[in-house]
Amino acid sequence: MAGFFDSSRPLRIIQVIQIYASRSFPINGTGHGLIEALRLIFTGDAALLEIVSLSLRVSGIALLFSTLIGVPLGAALGLGRFVGRKLIVAFMYTGMGFPPVVIGLIVYLLLSRSGPLGSLNSPVVPTLFTPGAMVIAQSIIAFPLVAGFTMAAVMGVDAGLRQQVRALGATTWQTTLTVLAEARVGVIVSIIAGFGGIISEVGAVMLVGGNIDGRTRVLTTAIVLETRQGNFDLALALGAILLAITFIINVAMLRMQGKTLDE
Repeated sequence: MAGFFDSSRPLRIIQVIQIYASRSFPINGTGHGLIEALRLIFTGDAALLEIVSLSLRVSGIALLFSTLIGVPLGAALGLGRFVGRKLIVAFMYTGMGFPPVVIGLIVYLLLSRSGPLGSLNSPVVPTLFTPGAMVIAQSIIAFPLVAGFTMAAVMGVDAGLRQQVRALGATTWQTTLTVLAEARVGVIVSIIAGFGGIISEVGAVMLVGGNIDGRTRVLTTAIVLETRQGNFDLALALGAILLAITFIINVAMLRMQGKTLDE
């Protein structure tokens, strides 16, 4: 498979860096891992691209679902006062600290052939060891984080703003949008927290996905596999790529807030 670049110049640069580094100072496991990561990226390794693509696709869809549900719910909990609110908040806080592997176990039991959802044999319900099952598990993990931090951000907005907006004749929906706009930094932080909670998660996706090569293998499960097999260079390379993806996403979120790394 062709790499990202047509020329072999990036590879030659990596080889020069490796030779120079080995002469200047001994390269440890971390150094080899970083060099291996650069080699895999610049050569456009097919297996790596497949793993990265699946990781981003699964986590991206899960984050979308959890955001579409979590942000409105968090805003409702932050603004409204209704019967059962405290109970919902308690469940949400519990979900924020819930072990992901337990969520994976619950989803596994629900989607298994003898489970309440798996026994339906419905085309809408994903089966185990598929990306769809992994999306469900990650959505459940990210949802309480997005909703909880959104609620905290909304509650931090000055109550006087709501009174002023309502005095101007705004509807409940318009008031909610105004408060969310004021709390947009906290809402973006909630989305970042949700993404960080699922992109680095391994237990749940291992249970419901099975770490099948070419089908459900993502970055975290690949790191576990390569570490168990003693391929520490490749595991470090995958770890470096995972950190780079997380860093890029966080920088993009900062840009969405209108901020830079210098601020």
